[in-house]
Amino acid sequence: MPIAKSKTTKPAGKKAARKKVTPAEVWAAIDDLANEHKETERVLRETRKETERVMRETQKIIGKLGSRLGDMAEHLLTPNLTEKFKKYGFTFGRMGQNVSMEDPENDIYAEIDAMLENGTQAMAVEVKVNLRTTDIDDHISRLEKIRKYADLHGDTRQFYGAVAATVIKKEVELYAIRHGLYVIKPSGENVTIIPPVSREIFW
Repeated sequence: MPIAKSKTTKPAGKKAARKKVTPAEVWAAIDDLANEHKETERVLRETRKETERVMRETQKIIGKLGSRLGDMAEHLLTPNLTEKFKKYGFTFGRMGQNVSMEDPENDIYAEIDAMLENGTQAMAVEVKVNLRTTDIDDHISRLEKIRKYADLHGDTRQFYGAVAATVIKKEVELYAIRHGLYVIKPSGENVTIIPPVSREIFW
């Protein structure tokens, strides 16, 4: 007859004594945390300075690129405009580029990318790479300044407005022609002019 083996229990082990933390160790840990915090702040400052430097350089590059794109847009869109506007009854004898009107006494400052002129009429053309509705609003405000400048200087000509761009969304084009502006845009290897809804609008 097999003899049943009795189960034996191991004596319970003693719990490890908890180590006491001395005040010196607490202050040392606080110093370590403070030093880590200072180092983190230093790294963040250096990272922020480097980020700001990169952003400044990027803005310079974008500014130069935008200027060059604008010059290219003017070169592509403004040639032979005097001939093209004959279709709409305008006979402009000359075209000036980067025309400025300044009257500090009356707080009038206006710059026009291209101005087509004759003795009784003038067409102020704003050239953009990508035309937006805010550009149209700005140009209308510019035309109002031009009108004010002309009135103050005895210029009785009728001023018309046009916008030209290499990229124009359909809704932006409609916004322009509804507000009395001619739209100049690429058409194949040439440019085309879209007249405003009402050709009786001038400034």
